[in-house]
Amino acid sequence: MTRHQKRMLKQAAKQICLHILFIVICFVTLIPILYALSVSLNADNSLVSSDFRFIPKDFTLRNYVAVFTEEPVMLWFKNSMTLAVVTVVISLAAAIPAAYAFSRMRFKGRKPILKQLVLLYSFPSVLSMFAIYTLLRPLGLINSKAGLILIYTGTMAEFGLLNMKGYFDTIPREIEEAAEIDGASGIQLVTRIVLPLARPSILVTAVMILIYVWNEYLFATTFMTGAENYTLAAGLYSLQATEMSGSWPVFAAASLVVSLPILIVFFAVQRHMTSGLTAGGVKG
Repeated sequence: MTRHQKRMLKQAAKQICLHILFIVICFVTLIPILYALSVSLNADNSLVSSDFRFIPKDFTLRNYVAVFTEEPVMLWFKNSMTLAVVTVVISLAAAIPAAYAFSRMRFKGRKPILKQLVLLYSFPSVLSMFAIYTLLRPLGLINSKAGLILIYTGTMAEFGLLNMKGYFDTIPREIEEAAEIDGASGIQLVTRIVLPLARPSILVTAVMILIYVWNEYLFATTFMTGAENYTLAAGLYSLQATEMSGSWPVFAAASLVVSLPILIVFFAVQRHMTSGLTAGGVKG
């Protein structure tokens, strides 16, 4: 066997071992999901048992039927969808022009402002909960979707600015200069040149904002009361608030059902995820 063949055989063995490792990691990651699926298909209201199996003995779909017939899941879905869509639209409307301005324009105080934004974003938003409550209460925005949207937008617009600013930095200025020479106006330059090139970053940012709002629990339960105002995260918790009255199979079924929209959106934009996330962190 030649040296080249030995090198190729060694590389092939490394690749096989790497693939096996990734398969094992994926399987370990899927265990909680498979466990929740098994519980949701189980006719018994039990979470753990000595004879646990991924394919339950008493197979049933009535837990999924109960999610839509016995619990107001669709109302919670509507509340979460409203909050998510409005937050995504407002956050992107504020973050895209701000990110482009910080990327392309040089103005006084630009770097200090960016440093302050990074510093503010490094602190968890829960630290400002009392201050936010104090500000929203006189405005009558407690127990209001508008108040919750204001909280989410304030957090995620800053995230969108920081993420997309790095991506705009990777777009060559020569492209814009060539478009200006061809007679493109400022609006045409942004809408026809920059935004199409920045589509991966915009899509990824929108998905990240959507996931954040969809899964957010602390602010939703603190500033919203009443089952009719619950988001999906708060509603799911109410299904299993106590171990005595809750139904684990229904809870597991509801958890899997409400995860499907996010999974569909994620897989739809998956091919943009790598470039949208990595390029956004290249330059500062």
